[in-house]
Amino acid sequence: MATSPAPLADFSAAMTSGQTFQLSGRPAKATVLFFYPKDNTPGCTTENMAFRDLHEQFQAAGAEIYGISRDSLRSHENFKSKLGLPFELISDPDEAMCLAFGVMKMKKMYGKDVRGIERSTFVIDAQGRLVKEWRGVKVPGHVDEVLEFVASQG
Repeated sequence: MATSPAPLADFSAAMTSGQTFQLSGRPAKATVLFFYPKDNTPGCTTENMAFRDLHEQFQAAGAEIYGISRDSLRSHENFKSKLGLPFELISDPDEAMCLAFGVMKMKKMYGKDVRGIERSTFVIDAQGRLVKEWRGVKVPGHVDEVLEFVASQG
């Protein structure tokens, strides 16, 4: 990469455990934001469990993980508890973060057009710059690929 991307504009959002996510002031050298369509659905459950299962390796690589969907904090708290997730989930009911990252798409569900989140993952470095993105993610193998990228950033 010849030039470094400019840092993202700062933002904050409500998340589980009564905390607020703030882009600035994060202690991690890398922040992994993964957008998923809906709590308690098969693909989203599988993806969250994959991030859960590799959480220690992400932390060893200096990365913090945050899952984001339009679900309510109450739904997120239940989902987090049910799956034993060691990371926080961000609630984005007004789609502010979804729109900022361009993950809202028209999709087909049961033959009908519906507007929803396109499964996507973003890595933000310690300076707040977007350094990697995956869009239209397929769950199998994805979390391993994200971990490999984060670990390679040294």
